[in-house]
Amino acid sequence: MLVRIRGEGLEGLGETASLSLRGGPGVRRIASEIERVCWPALRDGGLDPKRMWSALARCRARGAGAEAVAAVDIALHDLAAKAAGLPVWRFLGAEAGTPVKCNATLPGANPATLRGLAERWLAEGFDTFKLKAGLPGDVAQVATVRGLVGPDARIRVDANGAWTVDEASERLAALAAHDLELAEQPVNGLEEMAAVRRRTGVRLSADEDIVTTRDARRAFDLRSCELANVKLAKVGGIAATLEVSELIPTYMSSSLEGPVGIAAAAHTVQALPLRRTAGEPAHGLGTERLFSETVGTGLARDGDTLVPGDDPGLGVELDDAALAARRLG
Repeated sequence: MLVRIRGEGLEGLGETASLSLRGGPGVRRIASEIERVCWPALRDGGLDPKRMWSALARCRARGAGAEAVAAVDIALHDLAAKAAGLPVWRFLGAEAGTPVKCNATLPGANPATLRGLAERWLAEGFDTFKLKAGLPGDVAQVATVRGLVGPDARIRVDANGAWTVDEASERLAALAAHDLELAEQPVNGLEEMAAVRRRTGVRLSADEDIVTTRDARRAFDLRSCELANVKLAKVGGIAATLEVSELIPTYMSSSLEGPVGIAAAAHTVQALPLRRTAGEPAHGLGTERLFSETVGTGLARDGDTLVPGDDPGLGVELDDAALAARRLG
């Protein structure tokens, strides 16, 4: 879902995604929250880009969910950065807009299909590969990709909480034989993940279990994981992501957004504390390649990287004709 916020002759673009497959609200409910809750909150307070934090607080206080707030948050950041004549990364305080390394995303598939998909990502310059786990044959799939990409590439798996603690410990031991970079969300629950971490040498990352700053603080205190994988739509936008990142090392992935959401995430990456360390993993922001068409021009691509520019705002231009063709009634 795309949102436009206009003020003082400028337009800020925002985007969010429904996480309904994970129990979140559908698109129409998110649209209703933006129209019934967020817009009145913005209108009542006046659209002053310098006061956007209070506008976002009003949206949350009046009952808007994270997905709706994310769209408004991104649009306000785009608008405020344009008003200041700065790219969003500079507006966030980053010193430079440097290329964002991305991972390849591979689905569960038979070996022949998986090999073909991995070869295409490899040909485009990717050297980090993310595979779904928690499915029958996941060890064989990881072995297939490892055999194709060689020993120097990085492979990570994402189980989306499919395992119990015992299953996760057993499966990660088998998968570790193929040299995993990390495993995302092996089990549901931060206590359960802490138990898995005590029983495996594989680096763990939480996704579904870290939505708020309270979750991040609890994950750190429990030593549940080394990293948090954050999506803008999941946590509520750029400001919320930066708050989480101050509590636990954070990298980003998409919720299959288009150019606006991907650009917003790539700009946010520039301001993450992990950006300034040698331990930054590749980000899951190469997912626009999974789509056959787009609704606008986003950030430049260079192999497995996204390159934020110096234009004011997010640097995204929408294609109104493409948008009109995909509008829901």
